[in-house]
Amino acid sequence: MKYNLFFLLFIAAITSCGPRPDQDGWYSLFDGESLNGWTASENQSTFSIEDGAMVAHGDRSHLYYTGDVNKGTFKNFEFSAEVRTSPGSNSGIYFHTAFQEEGWPSKGYEVQVNNSFIGNPEHPELKKTGSLYAIRNKYLTFVNDDEWFTMQVIVKGKRVKIMVNDKYTVDYLEPENPYRPEEMKGRLIGEGTFALQGHDPNSKVYFRNLRVKPLPDDAIFDDPRESVPEDIERKITMLHSIGFPMMDLHVHLKGGLTMEQALEQSRIKGIDYGIAVNCGLDFYINTDERLLAHIDSVKREPAFNAMQAEGREWVEIFSKDAVKTFDYIFTDAMTFNNLYGKRVHLWIPEEVNIPNKEKFMDQLADYIVKIISEESINVYANATYIPDIIAGEYDKLWTKPRMQKVIKAAKAKGVAIEISARYKIPSFEFIRLAKSEGVKFTFGTNNTDANLGYDEYCLQAIDSCGLTPDDMWVPGW
Repeated sequence: MKYNLFFLLFIAAITSCGPRPDQDGWYSLFDGESLNGWTASENQSTFSIEDGAMVAHGDRSHLYYTGDVNKGTFKNFEFSAEVRTSPGSNSGIYFHTAFQEEGWPSKGYEVQVNNSFIGNPEHPELKKTGSLYAIRNKYLTFVNDDEWFTMQVIVKGKRVKIMVNDKYTVDYLEPENPYRPEEMKGRLIGEGTFALQGHDPNSKVYFRNLRVKPLPDDAIFDDPRESVPEDIERKITMLHSIGFPMMDLHVHLKGGLTMEQALEQSRIKGIDYGIAVNCGLDFYINTDERLLAHIDSVKREPAFNAMQAEGREWVEIFSKDAVKTFDYIFTDAMTFNNLYGKRVHLWIPEEVNIPNKEKFMDQLADYIVKIISEESINVYANATYIPDIIAGEYDKLWTKPRMQKVIKAAKAKGVAIEISARYKIPSFEFIRLAKSEGVKFTFGTNNTDANLGYDEYCLQAIDSCGLTPDDMWVPGW
């Protein structure tokens, strides 16, 4: 009898200790069988259990963690979940939030879960899986619907890192006085719980293996990172908050810049990159075989893959099927056939001879129109570039009729015009004219070294030309 009493007291002592972590400090937040430890807000039937996973499927609802791990409050932590989306689904994972009876959570941050949902013309949704929603948006999907992927969120101090399938998508350092519109004033680092989002009846998302590893309050990341200049950080965050696609679609791995360094700059600056490779005559990638080998080497990186088509021969060198493996294609008129039929490179002064500036400009404008009209491109890059020898007369030589000729061709073919941070072109006058005609734009660094900057000229163009999210072209949209 005494033995049985001792045994019962021992069992009671164990069970009273609450949740227990594994040997690495990770706690499970989901038992795989029930919603125990979780509380749903409005439309509670949106959440259910199916084949060992939580399922969000129904009208708007949020499922908040209200269990015993860390008393349901987390400041610094590592969080991990396995997620699977059905086609057209939209969801999210909140952290540092708090239970509320209805509505979108007003406190904390949301990590976006959206591989293929596009919204509608009145309310398009371009923010993709791995975004820190409306703070650092990502526009590339590199995981598939109907496949399990891993989402990880790490918070230490004022810094947030997000990973999808072990690939970093966000590295956000909340500044001392962050920009937040009134409706997002609670989107701040603090402490709180987690929540899963149920979006609408057409969205079905599965969650399993939800785990958390609480970290000390003074935890910091081992790897230091640079701070974004205050005015730039504020501007970029403001643009993210209104859904302006902050993307630089003309980045080269040049000057020692590696893919990982480019991706690191992208995460820190809050600007998505398109990594472009030169393809065509006189370049290494000059066959389908080399093109496809390149695509295979970069296809799983969280960056857009771009083809910079060189010269006019590219349309004959590469097959249409091979070219389609890129996310988008752009070209320019900087490889030019002059008045005498000679192939020259306009950026190389020794090759440029302009005996008659007006005839040259007429030929250049017609040349650009021909390229836009006849080649299967998405973006016309280095738009309105003219050689250094006459660049001082840019405003005089790029007359309104010449600009309108190029703009008309771009509009007719649905080709976007690149705003170049490197060359500071096209002029704001050109951009305003093109915008008034409904032409779309992209931003491009066209770097020559490892310093990608902050697309300052592009940011200036937004304000000076009144650019909105609707004016921007997004790959695949």
